[in-house]
Amino acid sequence: MTENALNKYYRQPQIYIKLPSGGKWYGPDVLTPTETGELPVLPMTAKDELAFKTPDALINGQAIVDVIQSCLPNIKNAWKMVNFDTDTILLAIRIATYGETMEIKFNVPVTNEQSETTLNLPALLEDLRRSEVTDTATTKSGFKIKLNPLDYQTLTKIATAQFEQQKMYGTVSSSSLTEEQKSKAYVDAFTKLNTINFDLLIDSVNSITTPEGAEETDTAKIREFMNNCPSTIVDEIQSAIGNVRSQAQVKPITMKATEEQIKKGVPATYQVPVTFDQSNFFV
Repeated sequence: MTENALNKYYRQPQIYIKLPSGGKWYGPDVLTPTETGELPVLPMTAKDELAFKTPDALINGQAIVDVIQSCLPNIKNAWKMVNFDTDTILLAIRIATYGETMEIKFNVPVTNEQSETTLNLPALLEDLRRSEVTDTATTKSGFKIKLNPLDYQTLTKIATAQFEQQKMYGTVSSSSLTEEQKSKAYVDAFTKLNTINFDLLIDSVNSITTPEGAEETDTAKIREFMNNCPSTIVDEIQSAIGNVRSQAQVKPITMKATEEQIKKGVPATYQVPVTFDQSNFFV
């Protein structure tokens, strides 16, 4: 066979990134490391773009996984990607495919008018690059928590369950069920969602060390502790876990209100969250 005359037009790496996790939680079946620690990022193909536009594949996470593995060949199993690396990877793919800026739309507080701004993506990526990821946290009561980072597969299952519960709420509220039947359905849904969230909390904990220095690593005993300790301690643990999970995530950007907006009651500065979804990921 002769060499394909179009080879030189195949996609090439556009940028290189270091994962905030440093690959700490990845085995060789998940990540092929490089000598420099930097991973090449390819732009999306037309097939990748179509995958991102398939609603079912987006809901179950398969589209994200397929695109990540296409654009970062060193990642062999994106289902096992830990939450610390998600924003960095998506940002890198967006830059490699469409360039260094991205428009986002948002609602101005108080007036609720829609506005938009342009993001400098390399600057956001640089902020993430400086993130120092840790998997431990200490609560106000002195409990030291060591966490298991959540992988993309677990997060997708949780998001899917929450989506199904929201759909159920909508279906029940518009149904012809009696108020008593609706009330029971709501309680059942809330109980199921509460169980999912509690299981997520347990799965997130690798070990708990008491203020006196005693360490517990057994999952069953940790679950027993969570079921029997005061709610204030559980709240502290949830807050500590939330702070750890937010590491290496794109932070909200600060916007300044115009004089006219301030007259209408808009704060002089306000925060706008930066998210990556189907509405803004594509040019």
